Amino acid sequence: MIISLPKRTKPKRRTGLTCILDKGIGKEYLKDYLLNCAQYIDVAKLAWGTAVVSKIIKEKINIYKKFGIQVSSGGTLFEIFYTQSKINEYIDYLNHLEVDIAEISDGVVEIPRKEKLKCIQKIKKYFKVYSEVGSKDIEFVTPPAKWVQWIKEELGAGADYVILEGRETGTVGLFRETGEIRMGLVNEIIDSGVSPDLLIFETPRKHQQVWFIERFGANVNLANIPIEEVISLETLRLGLRADTLKYFHNK
Repeated sequence: MIISLPKRTKPKRRTGLTCILDKGIGKEYLKDYLLNCAQYIDVAKLAWGTAVVSKIIKEKINIYKKFGIQVSSGGTLFEIFYTQSKINEYIDYLNHLEVDIAEISDGVVEIPRKEKLKCIQKIKKYFKVYSEVGSKDIEFVTPPAKWVQWIKEELGAGADYVILEGRETGTVGLFRETGEIRMGLVNEIIDSGVSPDLLIFETPRKHQQVWFIERFGANVNLANIPIEEVISLETLRLGLRADTLKYFHNK
């Protein structure tokens, strides 16, 4: 490369994760797009319960794996199985799909803390676990101290990463209804001693991605990225777009 760029972690990376949100795209479009950007994608999350209604879900999972991309279940699907007291069936279903990562959330369904931690410990025996903190309810604002407590508890229970809620809209959890970032919340979490390397921030909007890149650097873990914006995000990480050019290249 004839220009200097920020150092990015390589595939099979532990930091600098880009996690896309698969809402049900077709396999031919998927293959075509991955030929151009697979090296920048680490995890593909099967959004919500889309895996249940997609006729070609196993074919798509195989496509992701051929490109070296891990596949994650959606947290909402876990919550549905939980409400029906079918955690064993949930494990069997994910084994059937041959996913790599189980997401465990309580963004809609209220799950007692001890129960959620037990679920993390149990499912961790079979899959990598990405737990999620934060409500999907716009009206429900979790105090920062609770975010800190829950993140530490879930990491302690065995979660590989903790996802911080933002939804596909970027209007809840980490963000206000307008999409504005709750900067004080983020700072309080980090000031508590939680490593940002163990957190995955849901940032579907460009201005949110820019803020987290400028706050934590090129190798921050970001999720809920639309697949068609993977290249765009990578240019933000490298200062190849106006939004982050001065941050990385202004000497």
